[in-house]
Order: sequence, then C-alpha cells, then structure tokens
Amino acid sequence: QVQLVQSGGGLVQVGGSLRLSCAASGGTFNTYTVAWFRQAPGKEREFVAAINWKDGSTYYSDSVKYRFTVSGDNAKNMVLLQLNRLKPEDTADYSCAAGANRYLPARYSDSWPYAVWGQGTQVTVSS
Repeated sequence: QVQLVQSGGGLVQVGGSLRLSCAASGGTFNTYTVAWFRQAPGKEREFVAAINWKDGSTYYSDSVKYRFTVSGDNAKNMVLLQLNRLKPEDTADYSCAAGANRYLPARYSDSWPYAVWGQGTQVTVSS
C-alpha cells in the first residue's frame, strides 16, 4: 500500500492562505479516498475534507466549506488542500489519510476507514 508524505503548512496571519500537499509514495491513489483531518491541542481529531480519486467527488466539513479546497494532481500523484481566509480556529496539526475499502467514500468523515496516514503538519493562524 502507499505511504503518504506531507509538505506545506506553517505560520500565517488571519485571512491568509496556505497550501498543504500529500504525496503518494510506493503506489498511486487510483482506488483511494484521500482525506484531511486536523487536531488542535486538547481537542479531538476532526474531519476537514476528502476527495474520491476515482470520480473526483469532494467532501467538506461545514467549518471549512467555501474556504478550503481539496484537489488531486494526477501527474504528481498528489492531493492538495488549499486553505484560504484562515481563522485562528483553523490552527491545528493537519494530517492526510488514504483508504481503499468498501466503507469509503461513504464513511469519508470517519477516521477509522483510513489505513494509511501522513506524518502531520502544523498550521498556525495568528490574530
């Protein structure tokens, strides 16, 4: 199965933008659903966005909809998460995850169907 390598993230001011990337190593995303989750200190991990690689369907949490965009780059075998109009409450460690099983993409917002996880990257939004 694939391994995931993340890049991007960092410190940005309120209203700014960042882009996170999640690259597949040792395989391709052809049959995968790839999602982004985040976890802030003292809080539970929460779903952010997901993309079904097969048909390009995308899914978002209400808190990021219309601000974040998830997309796939076939040529680079990579999933991107564009974060716009960032807010302090977006501060968290962001992780990408990939899964390919009968529970996905239907259970896209649950963390348990995803078998492979990236190393995580910190996003900090300063006010």
